[in-house]
Formats: sequence, structure tokens, C-alpha cells
Amino acid sequence: MSSQNISAKNISEFVISGFDTVEHKLPIGVVFLVVYVLAMLANTANICFVAMDKHLHQQPMYIFLCNLSLVDMLYSSSTCPSMISNLIVGYKAISYIPCVLQMCAFHLGGVMEMFAIAAMAMDRLIAISNPLRYHSILNTTHTVVITVLLWMVASAILTIIPATVLPLPFCSSTIQYIFCEYASLVRATCVNPNTYFTMISTVTFVLLFGTFSFICLSYIRIVIAVIRMTSKGDKKKMYHTCFTHLIVVVGFYAPMFIRIVLTRIGVVLTLEERNGLLVGSILCPCLVNPFIYCFRTKEIRNKIFRIVSKVEPK
Repeated sequence: MSSQNISAKNISEFVISGFDTVEHKLPIGVVFLVVYVLAMLANTANICFVAMDKHLHQQPMYIFLCNLSLVDMLYSSSTCPSMISNLIVGYKAISYIPCVLQMCAFHLGGVMEMFAIAAMAMDRLIAISNPLRYHSILNTTHTVVITVLLWMVASAILTIIPATVLPLPFCSSTIQYIFCEYASLVRATCVNPNTYFTMISTVTFVLLFGTFSFICLSYIRIVIAVIRMTSKGDKKKMYHTCFTHLIVVVGFYAPMFIRIVLTRIGVVLTLEERNGLLVGSILCPCLVNPFIYCFRTKEIRNKIFRIVSKVEPK
């Protein structure tokens, strides 16, 4: 299929060419497959541990944890299957509608990842600064409502993506990046992409720095509250809980900041460097998050040990 002078109505599929220059595709694809499977299993296990324990799924922190696991599964599933099939099998074609759906799911997962992490920071702030009122401020109903509202707000914000891409005429059927995303589809159109890149960069900047600023302010207040505590045991417990969440924050925001900030200040990234940071911002949080909470959250860790002890041969 020729990639030049193709009208929008004639494009039934795109060809993803982002991995064309990659050497050793099969080993990289196997690594992606292993990481993806582990991430899906770990996040599913986290959800099951919470859902099967009545004590856990009635606590706000664990409801937010389940939401984070669902977001991680959406975020990784929106891109990993197509990347894995491209690398391992060499299948580079994707139909028009699945490509648009992949774009929407990927960006929804990215926005919800920010919202989910910010919600967990809010939960820790309330738990530490208002411990006596914690369960009245964040009861099960309030937590579920907040979670649903976050999904609705994210979905509303993301309507700008299909609304601006779908009406555009396409002049190329080649996707220059490693999966369907806003930038790759806009580059395949017949229009000047700069206006659209500026718009999406502004939205991304507001969301990224808005949620990150909220998290930073929350932790400033948390640190002040912890310093005022007199009990060393309470301080140790709070540091332990907050450190777990901070690892999650760094795992998601670090690759995002490196990729976005460097390009904004004029640093030119090669396609391989951009793709590497993009993959890191997707796979690292989705794999690291569930293991962090499995091994650093006492209730879930104890539940795993109880399950393992029951299956040991007597």
C-alpha cells in the first residue's frame, strides 16, 4: 500500500514503522511480553487480594489501590499487545478503528495514572493530617464517588483527542512511532502538525504539572504533620507508608518529565530515545506499582504469606 496521496476515506489500515530500525527485535519483544504478563498478573492479584478481603475493600486506601491497578492494566494493555506482535511476529498493520481506539485508551490511561496517583496522595494527606476524621471524610461511598468522578473528568478531557484527529484528512498510512498515539496520527495527516502539537502539549503540561504540584504540596503538608508527631513509632509508620507511594510517583513522573521537559527546552531526542522513554513511562509503573504494594503494604504482604503457607506441603 502506498503511503503517499491517500485520502481519508481510502485508509483502512496503518503500518507501524517505529520498530523498523530496531535490532534484535525478537529478544526485545520477549522482554516486553514477560514484563507485560507479569504486570497483568501482579495487578490482577492486587485486585483479587483486596476484593476477597472484606476488611481491605472497605478501606479507602485499598479502593484507590484497586483503581491504580485497573489504570495500570488499561495503560499497558492499550499498547503492549501491538508492540509485542510487531516485535515478535513482525505484524505491523493495524486497522483504522483499532488504531483510533488504541490512541484513546493510551491517553486515557496516561491521564488516569496521574489522577490515580494524585488521589492516593490525597488519601495519605487526610490520613496523616486528620487521623481522627479520616473515615468520616473518606468513607467507602466517598472514595467510590471520587474514583468515578476522576474517570468521568479524564474521559471528558480526552474527548479533545478524537475530536481534533478524526476530522483531519490523512495523506499517509505509515505510523512513524511504535503504536497509535496522538502525535503519530497527526503526523500522518495532510495538515501542519505544529498547531495540534502545541494544543496537546498545553493540555499535557497542565495535567502533568498540575497533578505533580498537588502531590508535592500534599507531601509538604504530610512532612509538616509527621514532624509534629511525638511518637517515633507513628513517625516510622508514616514514613514507611509515604515512601511506598513516593516510589510510585517517581516511577511514573520521572520518564514523563525527562521526555517532555527535554523536548520543550530544545533537546532533540532521536526516535529510539523517545520510544525508549515512552516505553519506560508505560511499563515501569505498571510492573513496579503492584509489586511495591504487595511487598511494602503489611496487610497484603501478610495475606500473601497466609496463602503461601496454606499451599505448602505438610
